[in-house]
Amino acid sequence: MHWGVAFISSRSCVIELSRNQTLSLCWCAGSEEHYSFYGDIVAFPLQDYGGVMSGLGSDSWWKKTLYLTGGALLAAAAYLLHELLAIRKEQKVDSKDAIILHQFSRPNNGVPSLSPFCLKLETYLRMADLPYQNYFDGKLSPQGKMPWIEYNNTRVSGTEFIIDFLEDKLGVGLNKNLNPHERAVSRAVTKMVEEHFYWTLAYCQWVDNLHETQKMLSINGPLSDLLKWILCHLTKGIVKREMYGQGIGRFSEEEIYTLMEKDMRSLAGLLGDKKYLMGPKFSTLDATVFGHLAQAMWTLPGTRPERLIKGELINLAMYCERIRRKFWPEWHDDNDNTVYETDDSGEESRTHTALQDFSFYSRTGTFDEDATENSISQTPDTDFTGQSLFDSDVDMDELADHEQCK
Repeated sequence: MHWGVAFISSRSCVIELSRNQTLSLCWCAGSEEHYSFYGDIVAFPLQDYGGVMSGLGSDSWWKKTLYLTGGALLAAAAYLLHELLAIRKEQKVDSKDAIILHQFSRPNNGVPSLSPFCLKLETYLRMADLPYQNYFDGKLSPQGKMPWIEYNNTRVSGTEFIIDFLEDKLGVGLNKNLNPHERAVSRAVTKMVEEHFYWTLAYCQWVDNLHETQKMLSINGPLSDLLKWILCHLTKGIVKREMYGQGIGRFSEEEIYTLMEKDMRSLAGLLGDKKYLMGPKFSTLDATVFGHLAQAMWTLPGTRPERLIKGELINLAMYCERIRRKFWPEWHDDNDNTVYETDDSGEESRTHTALQDFSFYSRTGTFDEDATENSISQTPDTDFTGQSLFDSDVDMDELADHEQCK
Protein backbone atom coordinates (compact mmCIF):
# COMPACT_ATOMS: atom_id res chain seq x y z
CA MET A 1 0.00 0.00 0.00
CA HIS A 2 1.23 3.51 -0.81
CA TRP A 3 0.94 6.43 1.55
CA GLY A 4 0.65 10.21 1.35
CA VAL A 5 1.72 12.86 3.85
CA ALA A 6 -0.40 15.82 4.96
CA PHE A 7 -0.42 18.61 7.52
CA ILE A 8 -3.65 18.81 9.54
CA SER A 9 -4.32 22.22 11.06
CA SER A 10 -6.64 23.08 13.91
CA ARG A 11 -8.18 25.65 11.58
CA SER A 12 -10.21 23.07 9.69
CA CYS A 13 -7.92 22.58 6.74
CA VAL A 14 -5.59 19.93 5.42
CA ILE A 15 -2.50 20.69 3.33
CA GLU A 16 -1.41 17.62 1.38
CA LEU A 17 2.37 17.84 1.31
CA SER A 18 2.93 14.79 -0.89
CA ARG A 19 1.07 16.21 -3.88
CA ASN A 20 1.21 20.00 -3.69
CA GLN A 21 4.02 21.50 -5.70
CA THR A 22 3.83 24.70 -3.69
CA LEU A 23 3.06 25.29 -0.05
CA SER A 24 1.82 28.60 1.31
CA LEU A 25 2.03 29.12 5.03
CA CYS A 26 1.38 32.37 6.90
CA TRP A 27 4.55 33.24 8.76
CA CYS A 28 6.03 36.65 9.35
CA ALA A 29 8.96 37.12 11.67
CA GLY A 30 8.80 40.83 12.11
CA SER A 31 5.34 42.32 12.20
CA GLU A 32 2.96 42.25 15.13
CA GLU A 33 0.43 40.69 12.76
CA HIS A 34 1.08 36.97 12.59
CA TYR A 35 -0.83 34.01 11.38
CA SER A 36 0.36 30.48 12.08
CA PHE A 37 -0.61 26.93 11.32
CA TYR A 38 -0.58 24.53 14.26
CA GLY A 39 -1.31 20.85 13.83
CA ASP A 40 0.13 17.47 13.06
CA ILE A 41 1.80 15.68 10.18
CA VAL A 42 -0.18 12.55 9.32
CA ALA A 43 0.12 9.72 6.81
CA PHE A 44 -2.84 8.31 4.87
CA PRO A 45 -3.36 5.63 2.21
CA LEU A 46 -3.53 6.76 -1.40
CA GLN A 47 -6.49 5.10 -3.06
CA ASP A 48 -5.65 6.42 -6.50
CA TYR A 49 -1.90 5.89 -6.30
CA GLY A 50 -1.96 3.26 -9.01
CA GLY A 51 -3.67 5.65 -11.36
CA VAL A 52 -1.09 8.31 -10.62
CA MET A 53 1.82 5.95 -11.26
CA SER A 54 0.24 4.61 -14.41
CA GLY A 55 0.21 8.16 -15.66
CA LEU A 56 3.98 8.13 -15.38
CA GLY A 57 4.26 5.10 -17.64
CA SER A 58 4.77 7.14 -20.79
CA ASP A 59 7.44 9.30 -19.18
CA SER A 60 11.12 8.53 -19.44
CA TRP A 61 12.98 6.95 -16.55
CA TRP A 62 14.65 10.20 -15.54
CA LYS A 63 11.29 11.93 -15.23
CA LYS A 64 10.01 9.13 -13.01
CA THR A 65 13.14 9.47 -10.91
CA LEU A 66 12.58 13.22 -10.69
CA TYR A 67 8.98 12.71 -9.56
CA LEU A 68 9.99 10.22 -6.90
CA THR A 69 12.82 12.42 -5.71
CA GLY A 70 10.43 15.34 -5.48
CA GLY A 71 8.07 13.24 -3.37
CA ALA A 72 10.94 12.33 -1.05
CA LEU A 73 11.90 15.98 -0.70
CA LEU A 74 8.31 16.89 0.10
CA ALA A 75 8.25 14.21 2.77
CA ALA A 76 11.47 15.67 4.22
CA ALA A 77 9.90 19.12 4.13
CA ALA A 78 6.88 17.71 5.97
CA TYR A 79 9.17 16.45 8.72
CA LEU A 80 10.94 19.79 8.99
CA LEU A 81 7.66 21.68 9.11
CA HIS A 82 6.44 19.34 11.79
CA GLU A 83 9.52 20.10 13.87
CA LEU A 84 8.91 23.80 13.35
CA LEU A 85 5.15 24.10 13.64
CA ALA A 86 4.02 21.17 15.77
CA ILE A 87 2.22 22.19 18.94
CA ARG A 88 4.54 22.22 21.90
CA LYS A 89 3.29 20.77 25.14
CA GLU A 90 1.39 23.40 27.06
CA GLN A 91 3.45 24.74 29.94
CA LYS A 92 1.57 25.89 32.97
CA VAL A 93 2.77 29.43 33.55
CA ASP A 94 2.39 30.99 36.96
CA SER A 95 1.81 34.65 36.14
CA LYS A 96 0.74 35.75 39.62
CA ASP A 97 2.15 39.26 40.01
CA ALA A 98 4.69 38.39 37.31
CA ILE A 99 4.99 39.69 33.75
CA ILE A 100 5.47 36.76 31.38
CA LEU A 101 6.77 38.01 28.03
CA HIS A 102 6.19 35.72 25.04
CA GLN A 103 8.35 36.57 22.05
CA PHE A 104 10.45 35.11 19.23
CA SER A 105 13.69 33.27 20.00
CA ARG A 106 16.91 35.25 20.15
CA PRO A 107 18.84 35.44 16.85
CA ASN A 108 22.44 34.22 16.84
CA ASN A 109 24.11 37.58 16.09
CA GLY A 110 23.80 38.96 19.62
CA VAL A 111 20.82 41.24 18.88
CA PRO A 112 17.88 40.58 21.25
CA SER A 113 15.31 40.26 18.47
CA LEU A 114 14.80 40.58 14.72
CA SER A 115 11.29 41.83 15.46
CA PRO A 116 11.08 45.61 16.08
CA PHE A 117 7.95 45.10 18.18
CA CYS A 118 9.49 42.46 20.45
CA LEU A 119 12.55 44.64 20.98
CA LYS A 120 10.32 47.66 21.60
CA LEU A 121 8.34 45.95 24.35
CA GLU A 122 11.32 44.39 26.11
CA THR A 123 13.14 47.74 26.04
CA TYR A 124 10.03 49.40 27.47
CA LEU A 125 9.95 46.92 30.36
CA ARG A 126 13.57 47.73 31.12
CA MET A 127 12.97 51.47 30.87
CA ALA A 128 10.04 51.17 33.28
CA ASP A 129 12.14 48.89 35.52
CA LEU A 130 9.47 46.18 35.52
CA PRO A 131 10.75 42.65 36.28
CA TYR A 132 9.66 40.19 33.62
CA GLN A 133 10.25 36.62 32.51
CA ASN A 134 10.94 35.66 28.90
CA TYR A 135 9.29 32.67 27.23
CA PHE A 136 10.53 31.76 23.77
CA ASP A 137 7.90 29.06 23.25
CA GLY A 138 6.80 30.28 19.82
CA LYS A 139 3.19 30.40 20.97
CA LEU A 140 1.17 33.28 19.54
CA SER A 141 -1.52 35.18 21.38
CA PRO A 142 -5.21 34.36 20.80
CA GLN A 143 -5.20 37.28 18.34
CA GLY A 144 -2.29 35.72 16.47
CA LYS A 145 0.20 38.35 17.62
CA MET A 146 3.75 38.45 18.90
CA PRO A 147 4.83 39.69 21.39
CA TRP A 148 2.22 39.28 24.10
CA ILE A 149 2.19 39.05 27.88
CA GLU A 150 0.50 37.22 30.70
CA TYR A 151 -0.08 38.93 34.02
CA ASN A 152 -2.19 37.44 36.80
CA ASN A 153 -3.74 35.03 34.28
CA THR A 154 -4.68 37.90 31.97
CA ARG A 155 -3.38 37.77 28.41
CA VAL A 156 -2.75 40.99 26.50
CA SER A 157 -1.41 41.35 22.94
CA GLY A 158 -0.43 44.31 20.80
CA THR A 159 2.38 46.47 22.19
CA GLU A 160 0.19 49.57 22.51
CA PHE A 161 -2.46 47.71 24.50
CA ILE A 162 0.19 45.94 26.59
CA ILE A 163 1.75 49.25 27.61
CA ASP A 164 -1.66 50.74 28.42
CA PHE A 165 -2.48 47.65 30.50
CA LEU A 166 0.76 47.80 32.47
CA GLU A 167 0.43 51.50 33.13
CA ASP A 168 -3.11 50.98 34.39
CA LYS A 169 -2.32 47.95 36.56
CA LEU A 170 1.11 48.89 37.89
CA GLY A 171 0.95 52.67 37.85
CA VAL A 172 4.06 53.16 35.73
CA GLY A 173 4.24 55.88 33.14
CA LEU A 174 7.18 56.94 31.03
CA ASN A 175 5.16 59.81 29.54
CA LYS A 176 4.16 61.55 32.76
CA ASN A 177 6.50 64.45 32.10
CA LEU A 178 5.15 65.11 28.59
CA ASN A 179 2.74 67.97 28.00
CA PRO A 180 -0.30 67.54 25.70
CA HIS A 181 1.60 68.81 22.65
CA GLU A 182 4.50 66.43 23.26
CA ARG A 183 2.09 63.53 23.75
CA ALA A 184 0.45 64.34 20.40
CA VAL A 185 3.83 64.54 18.64
CA SER A 186 4.88 61.28 20.30
CA ARG A 187 1.82 59.44 19.02
CA ALA A 188 2.20 60.86 15.51
CA VAL A 189 5.85 59.75 15.35
CA THR A 190 4.93 56.32 16.73
CA LYS A 191 2.44 55.78 13.93
CA MET A 192 4.94 56.96 11.30
CA VAL A 193 7.47 54.46 12.61
CA GLU A 194 5.13 51.49 13.12
CA GLU A 195 2.84 51.93 10.13
CA HIS A 196 5.27 53.25 7.53
CA PHE A 197 8.97 52.99 8.44
CA TYR A 198 8.45 49.41 9.65
CA TRP A 199 7.41 48.19 6.17
CA THR A 200 10.49 49.63 4.50
CA LEU A 201 12.63 47.87 7.12
CA ALA A 202 10.74 44.63 6.53
CA TYR A 203 11.47 44.92 2.81
CA CYS A 204 15.18 45.42 3.43
CA GLN A 205 15.30 42.65 6.03
CA TRP A 206 13.16 39.93 4.46
CA VAL A 207 13.31 40.67 0.72
CA ASP A 208 16.39 42.62 -0.35
CA ASN A 209 18.75 41.34 2.38
CA LEU A 210 17.23 37.90 2.89
CA HIS A 211 20.51 35.98 2.64
CA GLU A 212 22.07 37.87 5.57
CA THR A 213 18.88 37.62 7.62
CA GLN A 214 18.85 33.86 7.10
CA LYS A 215 22.28 33.62 8.73
CA MET A 216 20.96 35.33 11.87
CA LEU A 217 18.12 32.89 12.53
CA SER A 218 18.78 30.61 15.46
CA ILE A 219 17.64 27.13 14.45
CA ASN A 220 19.57 24.08 15.61
CA GLY A 221 19.44 20.42 14.79
CA PRO A 222 19.76 18.36 11.61
CA LEU A 223 18.95 20.11 8.33
CA SER A 224 18.85 23.45 10.13
CA ASP A 225 20.15 25.27 7.03
CA LEU A 226 17.34 23.84 4.92
CA LEU A 227 14.80 24.80 7.56
CA LYS A 228 16.16 28.36 7.67
CA TRP A 229 15.92 28.55 3.88
CA ILE A 230 12.30 27.39 3.92
CA LEU A 231 11.40 29.82 6.71
CA CYS A 232 13.03 32.81 5.06
CA HIS A 233 11.49 32.22 1.65
CA LEU A 234 8.03 31.68 3.14
CA THR A 235 8.45 34.93 5.06
CA LYS A 236 9.70 36.74 1.97
CA GLY A 237 6.55 35.86 0.04
CA ILE A 238 4.30 36.88 2.90
CA VAL A 239 6.09 40.19 3.48
CA LYS A 240 5.84 41.07 -0.22
CA ARG A 241 2.14 40.21 -0.26
CA GLU A 242 1.40 42.21 2.92
CA MET A 243 3.46 45.15 1.67
CA TYR A 244 1.44 45.16 -1.53
CA GLY A 245 -1.78 45.23 0.47
CA GLN A 246 -0.44 48.03 2.67
CA GLY A 247 0.54 50.02 -0.41
CA ILE A 248 4.29 50.47 -0.05
CA GLY A 249 4.91 47.20 -1.87
CA ARG A 250 3.41 48.66 -5.04
CA PHE A 251 6.45 50.90 -5.53
CA SER A 252 9.86 50.09 -6.97
CA GLU A 253 12.85 49.18 -4.81
CA GLU A 254 14.37 52.63 -5.26
CA GLU A 255 11.11 54.30 -4.27
CA ILE A 256 10.82 52.11 -1.16
CA TYR A 257 14.31 53.11 -0.05
CA THR A 258 13.48 56.75 -0.75
CA LEU A 259 10.53 56.49 1.64
CA MET A 260 12.79 54.83 4.24
CA GLU A 261 15.35 57.60 3.96
CA LYS A 262 12.69 60.29 4.43
CA ASP A 263 11.50 58.61 7.64
CA MET A 264 15.05 58.27 8.98
CA ARG A 265 15.84 61.90 8.20
CA SER A 266 12.64 62.95 9.97
CA LEU A 267 13.71 61.02 13.08
CA ALA A 268 17.19 62.53 12.93
CA GLY A 269 15.71 66.02 12.64
CA LEU A 270 13.35 65.41 15.56
CA LEU A 271 16.18 64.08 17.73
CA GLY A 272 18.68 66.81 16.87
CA ASP A 273 21.27 67.04 19.63
CA LYS A 274 18.87 65.98 22.39
CA LYS A 275 19.57 62.99 24.59
CA TYR A 276 16.17 61.44 23.87
CA LEU A 277 13.48 62.23 21.33
CA MET A 278 11.28 64.22 23.71
CA GLY A 279 14.10 65.84 25.65
CA PRO A 280 16.47 64.93 28.48
CA LYS A 281 14.26 62.10 29.78
CA PHE A 282 13.30 58.92 27.96
CA SER A 283 9.69 58.10 27.12
CA THR A 284 7.69 55.30 25.52
CA LEU A 285 8.50 56.78 22.11
CA ASP A 286 12.17 56.01 22.66
CA ALA A 287 11.42 52.31 23.17
CA THR A 288 9.41 52.32 19.93
CA VAL A 289 11.99 54.12 17.81
CA PHE A 290 14.91 52.16 19.28
CA GLY A 291 13.20 48.85 18.48
CA HIS A 292 13.09 49.84 14.81
CA LEU A 293 16.35 51.75 14.40
CA ALA A 294 18.22 48.89 16.08
CA GLN A 295 17.33 46.72 13.08
CA ALA A 296 19.04 49.18 10.74
CA MET A 297 21.95 49.58 13.15
CA TRP A 298 22.74 45.94 13.89
CA THR A 299 20.85 43.52 11.61
CA LEU A 300 21.31 44.95 8.09
CA PRO A 301 25.07 44.90 7.42
CA GLY A 302 26.19 46.75 4.33
CA THR A 303 22.70 47.98 3.43
CA ARG A 304 21.57 51.50 2.67
CA PRO A 305 19.88 52.07 6.05
CA GLU A 306 23.02 50.94 7.92
CA ARG A 307 25.25 53.21 5.85
CA LEU A 308 22.86 56.10 6.41
CA ILE A 309 22.53 55.69 10.19
CA LYS A 310 26.28 55.23 10.71
CA GLY A 311 27.22 57.95 8.26
CA GLU A 312 25.20 61.06 7.56
CA LEU A 313 22.64 60.51 10.36
CA ILE A 314 25.25 59.81 13.01
CA ASN A 315 23.06 61.29 15.78
CA LEU A 316 20.71 58.32 15.34
CA ALA A 317 23.62 55.91 15.80
CA MET A 318 24.69 57.77 18.94
CA TYR A 319 21.11 57.56 20.16
CA CYS A 320 20.93 53.79 19.60
CA GLU A 321 24.28 53.27 21.36
CA ARG A 322 23.10 55.40 24.28
CA ILE A 323 20.01 53.25 24.82
CA ARG A 324 21.84 49.97 24.25
CA ARG A 325 24.49 50.79 26.86
CA LYS A 326 22.00 52.06 29.41
CA PHE A 327 19.28 49.41 29.22
CA TRP A 328 21.03 46.41 27.64
CA PRO A 329 24.35 46.05 29.49
CA GLU A 330 24.64 42.38 28.52
CA TRP A 331 24.07 43.08 24.82
CA HIS A 332 27.56 42.86 23.36
CA ASP A 333 28.22 44.22 19.88
CA ASP A 334 30.93 42.29 18.01
CA ASN A 335 32.03 45.55 16.42
CA ASP A 336 32.17 47.22 19.81
CA ASN A 337 35.50 47.82 21.53
CA THR A 338 33.68 47.82 24.85
CA VAL A 339 33.79 44.72 27.04
CA TYR A 340 31.80 43.91 30.15
CA GLU A 341 33.80 42.34 32.90
CA THR A 342 32.90 39.84 35.59
CA ASP A 343 33.71 40.41 39.24
CA ASP A 344 37.05 38.67 38.69
CA SER A 345 39.92 40.90 37.73
CA GLY A 346 42.45 40.38 34.99
CA GLU A 347 42.37 40.33 31.22
CA GLU A 348 41.53 36.64 31.09
CA SER A 349 38.33 37.18 33.09
CA ARG A 350 36.76 39.69 30.73
CA THR A 351 33.54 38.41 29.23
CA HIS A 352 30.04 39.51 28.33
CA THR A 353 26.85 38.20 29.81
CA ALA A 354 24.42 36.23 27.67
CA LEU A 355 21.09 37.85 26.90
CA GLN A 356 18.37 36.99 29.37
CA ASP A 357 16.32 33.90 28.59
CA PHE A 358 13.95 32.39 31.15
CA SER A 359 15.21 34.06 34.32
CA PHE A 360 13.56 37.14 35.73
CA TYR A 361 15.12 40.42 34.71
CA SER A 362 15.08 43.64 36.69
CA ARG A 363 17.15 46.63 35.67
CA THR A 364 17.97 47.71 39.23
CA GLY A 365 18.26 44.16 40.53
CA THR A 366 20.40 42.70 37.76
CA PHE A 367 23.32 45.09 37.54
CA ASP A 368 24.83 48.05 39.30
CA GLU A 369 24.95 50.92 36.85
CA ASP A 370 27.90 52.55 38.61
CA ALA A 371 29.85 49.30 38.58
CA THR A 372 28.94 48.74 34.96
CA GLU A 373 30.20 52.17 34.05
CA ASN A 374 33.51 51.55 35.78
CA SER A 375 33.96 48.20 34.02
CA ILE A 376 33.57 49.65 30.54
CA SER A 377 36.65 50.18 28.46
CA GLN A 378 37.30 53.88 27.84
CA THR A 379 37.89 53.28 24.11
CA PRO A 380 34.77 54.65 22.39
CA ASP A 381 32.94 53.05 19.49
CA THR A 382 33.69 54.78 16.20
CA ASP A 383 32.50 54.42 12.66
CA PHE A 384 34.67 54.41 9.54
CA THR A 385 35.01 58.22 9.71
CA GLY A 386 36.28 58.12 13.27
CA GLN A 387 33.13 59.70 14.69
CA SER A 388 31.96 58.54 18.09
CA LEU A 389 28.79 56.46 18.15
CA PHE A 390 27.86 57.52 21.66
CA ASP A 391 28.14 60.69 23.70
CA SER A 392 29.44 61.44 27.14
CA ASP A 393 26.05 61.97 28.79
CA VAL A 394 25.04 58.31 28.54
CA ASP A 395 24.94 57.91 32.33
CA MET A 396 23.84 61.41 33.29
CA ASP A 397 20.57 62.14 35.07
CA GLU A 398 20.44 58.64 36.58
CA LEU A 399 18.51 59.85 39.59
CA ALA A 400 16.02 61.79 37.47
CA ASP A 401 15.51 58.78 35.19
CA HIS A 402 14.87 56.52 38.17
CA GLU A 403 12.38 58.96 39.66
CA GLN A 404 10.61 59.14 36.30
CA CYS A 405 9.75 55.43 36.49
CA LYS A 406 8.05 55.79 39.86
